[in-house]
Amino acid sequence: MDYLFYLVPAASVLALLFAWIFFRQMKKESEGTPTMTEIAQYVREGAMAYLKQQYKVVTIVFVVLAILFAVLAYGFGVQNGWVPFAFLTGGFFSGLAGFIGMRTATFASARTANATMRSLNSGLKIAFRSGAVMGLTVVGLGLLDISIWWLILNAFVSEPDASQKLVVITTTMLTFGMGASTQALFARVGGGIYTKAADVGADIVGKVEQDIPEDDPRNPATIADNVGDNVGDVAGMGADLYESYCGSILATMALGASAYFGDTAMQTKAIFAPMMIAAVGVVLSVLGIFAVRTKENATLKSLLGSLSTGTNLSAILIAASTFGIFSLLGFTNWWQLSLSVLSGLGAGVIIGKVTEYYTSHSYKPTRKLAESAETGSATVIISGVGLGMISTAIPVITIAAAILLSYGFATGFVFSAATLSQGLYGISVAAVGMLSTLGITLATDAYGPIADNAGGNAQMSELDPSVREKTDILDALGNTTAATGKGFAIGSAALTALALLASYIEEIKIGFGHIGKATLEVGGQAVETVKATITDIVSYYDISLMNPKVLVGIFIGSMMAFLFCGLTMNAVGRAAQKMVVEVRRQFREIAGILEGKKRPDYTSCVRISTKAAQHEMILPSLLAILVPMLVGVILGPAGVIGLLAGGLGAGFVLAIFLANSGGAWDNAKKYVEEGHHGGKNSAAHKATIVGDTVGDPFKDTSGPSLNILIKLMSMVSIVMAGLTVMLHG
Repeated sequence: MDYLFYLVPAASVLALLFAWIFFRQMKKESEGTPTMTEIAQYVREGAMAYLKQQYKVVTIVFVVLAILFAVLAYGFGVQNGWVPFAFLTGGFFSGLAGFIGMRTATFASARTANATMRSLNSGLKIAFRSGAVMGLTVVGLGLLDISIWWLILNAFVSEPDASQKLVVITTTMLTFGMGASTQALFARVGGGIYTKAADVGADIVGKVEQDIPEDDPRNPATIADNVGDNVGDVAGMGADLYESYCGSILATMALGASAYFGDTAMQTKAIFAPMMIAAVGVVLSVLGIFAVRTKENATLKSLLGSLSTGTNLSAILIAASTFGIFSLLGFTNWWQLSLSVLSGLGAGVIIGKVTEYYTSHSYKPTRKLAESAETGSATVIISGVGLGMISTAIPVITIAAAILLSYGFATGFVFSAATLSQGLYGISVAAVGMLSTLGITLATDAYGPIADNAGGNAQMSELDPSVREKTDILDALGNTTAATGKGFAIGSAALTALALLASYIEEIKIGFGHIGKATLEVGGQAVETVKATITDIVSYYDISLMNPKVLVGIFIGSMMAFLFCGLTMNAVGRAAQKMVVEVRRQFREIAGILEGKKRPDYTSCVRISTKAAQHEMILPSLLAILVPMLVGVILGPAGVIGLLAGGLGAGFVLAIFLANSGGAWDNAKKYVEEGHHGGKNSAAHKATIVGDTVGDPFKDTSGPSLNILIKLMSMVSIVMAGLTVMLHG
């Protein structure tokens, strides 16, 4: 068993090695003309300057929280002493994953544009392999962090009972997930505000008011817009999916230790299983990446098919591999647990296909949305909102089916208190299955912003229009793959959040140990705390819908999803207003901009987005941390369970709605720009631009941040469980 563990750090090294190889291959390509290189340098410098400022703010938050956790651990004794350190490493690796991905993207965009002059396949290959750097870096650093903490805690944690030691190790490792989630939320919210403030400002003044093309060098906000694609859609997304990936693995490890408590051999197998699935997924993701290629005259559908070839190959192979992994580890129900993993993989594929159907202009919904533009922007908004709402149905039913199937396969379809732990373990391995091929699915996601920036570089460098046409094809594909990636992220968040609910109960049990409570009175009988089941804890705190604390928690959790989205949407609106005012001022006061005789002041627009993002990201991000703390202090575990359930239910559906509406509005605009319904500069085109600007914060700020909110509230609750038990023990 010990030898099998070392396959995990080996897989992490393999992922990081291929990420480095792909990075070096990309750097060998030419950035093109001096103008293309100059523009790429502007974007690179702007992105790095923003990230430097963001990390300063986030570092202060991390230091304050680490001190708080240290006080709880060493001052009050209600927390494991390793928690502050695990929290900091989670945040560090999450930020590092985003930084490496963004750094790669800023080098890749001009090279993609230059390669597209040769052929569409050349451009796709560079953009996709550069996106793969992000995907492989995320899984490589995630498995590396998990491996390091497993070795450290296994060596230093001391418990008289071997089973209890494994529970303590895995629940302690969960706390570095809070560090990853905290960093991811700041990155997603800050980057989302930055990119959409610039994008909305550039579109409203440039495309609607002045009738100049997207990414026209005469538009003062165009550099800020391209910088935003990198800090929001690449750095933010990398940090986001890093915490999703690690969270699913860590929650499954903790549940495995709980489900087989008392049998250390089975506990160890259940802990190793998610790590092994993730390790094999790394190898298969690399194989899938090499399978992606296309022909020169490819359509959007055939390009989607090219990417699907790689992702489907990886998914099929990991599905087959899980049977071998569970059998090799010696599970008696190995084939049932493998079917649980398959239910997660299947749910991910279905959500991806549904997202593609509702957001790609190759299909009817987005084409009907574009048709509604013929009667104005109001009908575009109404149709887009309706499309997004309808699009939630199949993903929600899919996740519901995946939950029931994964639970049922793991327990032989026995739904009872006696099988609860094993059933929840089945749900959590389904989440690991969904994210096991993240190395390639994230590559298809990160590819999008690179293609978008390549188009911007081609436009600003005034290359032949045929180059922009090719990059637009790649960009439209990127919009769909980005929406698909967000669907995967929120789908995995729903499954992982259920596992984290169970992990919270386990942390409550450990909290009883911190305050010296050896027994609990459950149903009139004394139960040893260390042997208490999830059902015992639920009964002890009366966690039921008849408990007003649970109901209040559900309402607060549901409200948090909408409050969070409202704050981030308004933040984009305020920042965009400042951008619009600045762009209008430059067009009005700087003579010769629109004639191309004088270069705009790009720096001032970059500064506006940077300041707005730094200021506006603080309140919504801190609320996500403070509200679970306060609910735990005031309402206790019953209120916290309600909070997490309400946040999960409302947040999951709202995130799908926002992502799909935004993606459809964006691609409806691109469909019109291809010459349909009047083409560029027509009234219908301007109506779709309005829809696109409304959809920008939907799909790139508020929507993708919700899955982090759901898991961060769970992680904060887990980390603060010791204090909650001390006050409500």
